[in-house]
Amino acid sequence: TGTSPVSSSNFQVASNLAQVQIELIPARERDISAAELERRWRNLAGDIAGAEELVFSATLGPQFDDIAFELAHDDTPTLVKAVSELKREIARLDGVVRTDDSYDLGKRELNFTLTPAGLAAGLQPQDLARTVRRSYFGEEVQRIQRGREEVKVYVRYPKDRRETLQSLEELRIALPGGGEAPLDVVADIRESRSVASIERVDGRRVISVTGDVDEAEVTPGSVNAVIEAEILPKIMERYPGLQWSVVGGQEQQAEDLESLQRGFLFAILVIYAMLATVLKSYLQPIVILASIPLGFAGAVFGHLIMNYDLSFVSLLGCVALSGVVINSSVVLVDRYNQLYGEMEAVPAIVEATRSRFRPIMLTTASTALGLAPIISETSPQAQFLIPMAISLAFGLVIASVLMLTVLPAVTMIVEDLRGLGRRRAGDRSSDDRRETASAGH
Repeated sequence: TGTSPVSSSNFQVASNLAQVQIELIPARERDISAAELERRWRNLAGDIAGAEELVFSATLGPQFDDIAFELAHDDTPTLVKAVSELKREIARLDGVVRTDDSYDLGKRELNFTLTPAGLAAGLQPQDLARTVRRSYFGEEVQRIQRGREEVKVYVRYPKDRRETLQSLEELRIALPGGGEAPLDVVADIRESRSVASIERVDGRRVISVTGDVDEAEVTPGSVNAVIEAEILPKIMERYPGLQWSVVGGQEQQAEDLESLQRGFLFAILVIYAMLATVLKSYLQPIVILASIPLGFAGAVFGHLIMNYDLSFVSLLGCVALSGVVINSSVVLVDRYNQLYGEMEAVPAIVEATRSRFRPIMLTTASTALGLAPIISETSPQAQFLIPMAISLAFGLVIASVLMLTVLPAVTMIVEDLRGLGRRRAGDRSSDDRRETASAGH
């Protein structure tokens, strides 16, 4: 039995499942967030006696557990012990509000084993199964045709004899040689519970351990870091042969981040190659690309001001920001190259910064103001876009301001390196000429 507020698309119907769904009024009309309401509800509900699982959720769309690990071992009892210990250790961490595992026991069942007396009487396991089935489910003895329908007639014990375990012990079993014997004489009856499902990965038995955290107290990333660095190594020492892996939302996030990283590095290489070809320089593209870290710093600062956590959507905004901040850098460096042929390096970069100040700031202001409506939007449909807009707007503004001060300094550093390289090349040429003259002499 469980209780969880979920979207209507995830609403399930089952005899052993209880669900409560709350539909909130629009966010602009209330002064409490869905996450805060979930936290208060969880605290007030407490533990519910008899509930096997209790889940509270205030997330729309696909949901992933904050904590999700998968354990595997060749020995099932050892695996179950390791899972239980891991759950206990996770539950002790601050901010953890729920722990669960996929090792779910099924319904109660009775197992029959023939006794020496039953074996001596010539009984087989299928004889016991057949007799018990006939007694409780029934044995078809006749079929009666009623119009277009066929009625099956079963013979079985009366209902009052099928509702108690005492009647099962008194059940009479027909012997192969004739006669009958009580069931408890020819068979041992033991009650047990088997697992509801068995999960296997690459042929190995696995059990998943999941949990949720209260994000008002701690972040899922910090809790998972503690589990991986402190808890899991100790458990693996106590249970040799145990293996673990990250699953669920963490696994998906790791794959997404890896894919985003590959795409970002490829884009940077392509941008560098294009700039190096146009500018006919290997160093000046580095000056232009130096604006990207400035944009990232602005994006982080913007999330801090707006009190938003960095998310995967925020990183997508940072990747998009990289292409935007480069535009302003290209404008500044191109103007510097035009002036450098007419004057010295320092006056050229000063004049380039002065002449390109207005276009850069106007472009930055217009782009940031265009993103302001998204940042200030309060509707739930736009909430997932706000981190991306914050990365773009704040990153662009702060990068543009820093660019007008940092980029000229980086440009002068590059010019000093280029000048040093030319002087060294000139010194080598002078040495070569002196050696040639000496040889001619």
